[in-house]
Amino acid sequence: MVSLQEQLLKAGLVDKKKVRQASHEKSRQKKEELRSGTQAVDETRTAAIEAKQRNAERARELNAQRDAAAHEKAVMAQIVQMVQKNRQSKGAGDIAYHFTHGNKVERIYVSAAVQAHLIAGHLVIVCLGGTAELVPKVVADKISERDASVVVRVSKTSAEVDVDDPYAAYQIPDDFTW
Repeated sequence: MVSLQEQLLKAGLVDKKKVRQASHEKSRQKKEELRSGTQAVDETRTAAIEAKQRNAERARELNAQRDAAAHEKAVMAQIVQMVQKNRQSKGAGDIAYHFTHGNKVERIYVSAAVQAHLIAGHLVIVCLGGTAELVPKVVADKISERDASVVVRVSKTSAEVDVDDPYAAYQIPDDFTW
């Protein structure tokens, strides 16, 4: 392989005197380093190493972001598949069932039997892409392990009665519709 000095000499960019002077300076610098035990700082080399380290760190960050996005997409695909495979019928749809998802009150129309299953906790509502689907509780537990934000939990009202409550004698039934 032809050195850079020889290539520059062939191209006529430098003469033999300058090549000799540069090699003499380089050998003198090496001898000085050996005598003193210190190394001369090569700024271009350190800058190149730092740039390489920065690029490697950036590549690691981008790979981590890409992996996280792929994992999130795979989890969502698993959730969609579980919902499609285990979705339950809403029945005739003559009763409006109200539930809260996020900070909104939404409703679905279900039959009386499905409403009883929802109140008892046998069926759970899962909201995906603006649609509400009904799945068994076991499947909803598996879905909530992956992403709890899509599962709507119906909170049971406590049976405790406050002593100072003036309306304690008036119980509201679970199947109350507005």
